Amino acid sequence: MLLLLSFICIVGCSSTETDNTQTTNDTEEESKHVRVFKSHLSKGVLPGSDDPHVQYVLEETGVEYELMTPPAGSDATEYINMLFASEDYPDIFRPIGGMERTLIQQGAALPLEDLLPEYAPNVWNSIPEEAWDVVRSATPDGHIYYVPKVYMIPERAALLRQDWLDNVGLEMPETVDEYKEMLIAFRDEDPNGNGQRDEIPTSGREFGTWMDHLFSMFGVAMWEGQPEWDIYEDEIQYAGITENMREAIAFIRELYEEGLLDQETFLNKSDVWTAKINNNLVGSWYHLPANLGERYDAMKQGDPNAYVVGMPLPNAEGFEGFITQKSMGEPEWMIPKASEEQAIASLQLLDFFYDSEFDDFIRFGIEGAQHEVIDGEKVLIPATDETPIALGMRNLTTQEDMDLRIEQTFPDEQQQMVKDIFEVSTDDARRIAGDGLPSTVYEGYPDIQSHKLFQEYLTKIVIGEWPLERFDEFVDRWYQSGGEQVTANVQEWYERLN
Repeated sequence: MLLLLSFICIVGCSSTETDNTQTTNDTEEESKHVRVFKSHLSKGVLPGSDDPHVQYVLEETGVEYELMTPPAGSDATEYINMLFASEDYPDIFRPIGGMERTLIQQGAALPLEDLLPEYAPNVWNSIPEEAWDVVRSATPDGHIYYVPKVYMIPERAALLRQDWLDNVGLEMPETVDEYKEMLIAFRDEDPNGNGQRDEIPTSGREFGTWMDHLFSMFGVAMWEGQPEWDIYEDEIQYAGITENMREAIAFIRELYEEGLLDQETFLNKSDVWTAKINNNLVGSWYHLPANLGERYDAMKQGDPNAYVVGMPLPNAEGFEGFITQKSMGEPEWMIPKASEEQAIASLQLLDFFYDSEFDDFIRFGIEGAQHEVIDGEKVLIPATDETPIALGMRNLTTQEDMDLRIEQTFPDEQQQMVKDIFEVSTDDARRIAGDGLPSTVYEGYPDIQSHKLFQEYLTKIVIGEWPLERFDEFVDRWYQSGGEQVTANVQEWYERLN
């Protein structure tokens, strides 16, 4: 990531003489207005200063927030880089694309360890000390430059259509061979009952993303299709170069060759892949149980018997399968040093969203805008292009938080289904050794960080363009392109963390 030199200069030269004629009231008013940048927001309209949600937060905190996000169709990383390069700084923002690394290296990020306990005590006390240790380990000077995301339960799960399984007369698969037998039945026996033989046994998305269940059976640490770092042969290594990965790719290649893996997997955009699942065409997939609500509603419209369960990972002989869990250390909120004057107000705003006193408001927002009351109970209004977007800043999830979220956001008939899915995924999940790995370990090796080389070999081997033996060539090229140095960096970080 390259920030313009003007940005570096502004960070180093941001101290300017103040206008002595400015009144104290003007300064106080300015300090209470906080610009918050978040990308990848849900559908809806950005709130203005007169928005009821903005006004409620202002009344409780004395801080008026202004929510910022990239324009539709723009690249989020390029957009926030443009903001910084043009000195149009947000006061607090969620870093993307490894931006936190650049800011920390340039001295452009504000250290927070002294400010958080005083101005955001709910944030400071809610986040486990272990998570703060992970954040400290991410920087050579040991400062806390960002508030981390903390997700204490597995976010992702191997999902399966139980009604399809029932329709083909099979039990839940316990081994990889039984899983393949199930996929063959999905391919050949019309499990969705529409008589069209259009079923897709299992599917993924472009670049081989969102089919982690096929890797997880072989003990490969994967996160949305990208290999992670975990313990292999008694030391932390890149999962992409392991024997586990080789065996997983061999299995996935076999599925593709036999028409058991969606033949469009490496072409599927997000909306196309989602539509296939929603239209009852996919029997086995990998995604977020917490996001199942609208998808399940769509399935039920086409098939009233649709029912989704969590699939316990089938056993692959010689391997210990697991669902990859990353619980802490991922950057969630940073404050630019150039916005230091607004830091107290920004942290007061953030602290509001970690204050349990306001849990009900944070979950449901304003009546008529974010929720409606039905039979005396608050029910969230589905987001549309016209729905006002309410700022949310808390990203700390425990088992209790998730149970409450399920009860408050899912219809009664779906709640037990989703809870059961989380129970299965929790049993199979394991935090990987590389949880919280800082992006600084990839400094100077952007191609390794992007996983482009892995994705190229994965795609061409799976679709049969290259033989499986070229996996060894990938491993050699990975090391030659900087993998040896990156591995040394990761191992150094791991030793420092532990």
